[in-house]
Amino acid sequence: MAAVAEGGDMDKDMEARLARLEEALAHQGRATDELSEVIARQDAEIVRLTRRVEMLLHAAAERELDSGGTIPLSDQRPPHW
Repeated sequence: MAAVAEGGDMDKDMEARLARLEEALAHQGRATDELSEVIARQDAEIVRLTRRVEMLLHAAAERELDSGGTIPLSDQRPPHW
């Protein structure tokens, strides 16, 4: 009779452990989904900001060229080259 009782306790322990593991896995899945969304938003923002920087650099180079400069500073080689 004691062996059956021990087996029953073991089943309950395994069920409790399985429930904890399933709960932990669900939390990790949710965290992964949330982080994936954050990364997607950040990637879109980086793309947008990169385009804006390129436009600003281009506009600054055009202004410099229009003001009588020869080669825009951003395109000049450093003096140590």
